[in-house]
Amino acid sequence: MEDILAVYQRPYDPHYPVVCMDESNKQLVGEVHEPIPMAAGHGQILDHEYVRNGVADIFVEVEPLTGQRHVQITERRTRNEFAHFIKGMVDERYPDAVKVVLVMDNLNTHDTASLYATFEPAEARRLADRLEIHYTPKHGSWLNIAEIEFSAMQSQCLNRRIPDIETMQTQLAAWETARNNRGAPVNWQFTNDKARIKLTRLYPNL
Repeated sequence: MEDILAVYQRPYDPHYPVVCMDESNKQLVGEVHEPIPMAAGHGQILDHEYVRNGVADIFVEVEPLTGQRHVQITERRTRNEFAHFIKGMVDERYPDAVKVVLVMDNLNTHDTASLYATFEPAEARRLADRLEIHYTPKHGSWLNIAEIEFSAMQSQCLNRRIPDIETMQTQLAAWETARNNRGAPVNWQFTNDKARIKLTRLYPNL
């Protein structure tokens, strides 16, 4: 925990940007019957029947100190998808960074082994060298600021039936653009000094 909190206290450095990354999934749900559109006196009416169209995997990254976000949707959750997401991060979204200081959880695909499983060894090593990885502790995923983004995304964009990946991509692209245009950074206030007071029960008694 203290390692993550120390990372969040670092001053902004474009050569070593702090980026939080997480992934989740969303059930794709289609309509059996066309919804009844909104009219005077009632909102849109959905039939209780629906059809399952599979599951989409959603990657999200957020740079807390600049307020920039990126969302990417894939059909599967494998090492390959994670590796390509990381390649896009370091080569396209942060090409000038010496290292991306990456905060993420310990999901089984979230490691440099995924890079070696996807790319040639030299390329995997090149990408791994561009990362400074910090893992959230077990039962401590709440320390990952990317989870805040997922919460906002869920309430603002994903709290409805979405029938297919194409529709989801369109809606999330609009959401991402709106969030980035606001440019609202994340004002993280929980520090190690506060943790040592509020979470004293988690520390060993010496």
